[in-house]
Amino acid sequence: MVRFSEIARTEILKTLNSPQIPEGYALRVGLKGGACSATYLLGLDKAAENDELYEVEGVKVLIDRRHLMYLIGVKIDYAETDSGMGFTITKA
Repeated sequence: MVRFSEIARTEILKTLNSPQIPEGYALRVGLKGGACSATYLLGLDKAAENDELYEVEGVKVLIDRRHLMYLIGVKIDYAETDSGMGFTITKA
């Protein structure tokens, strides 16, 4: 399903385990928009009615059931770009 680079996994766990993040939050991976114009979405969230909760490499991941088939094979990385450090999402 969803995979993480080691650095992305480390950064996500550091954020989720931060004292500023309330208990019960997980990493949401999803899509925003639809059809040809959809973009990937990452954020911290609590589970909603249509969500599936997975544990991937020690990271609690929330995915809306309607997005599952579009997220198979997605890899999340953390990299430095010209505009700074941040997460990237690619589909294998």
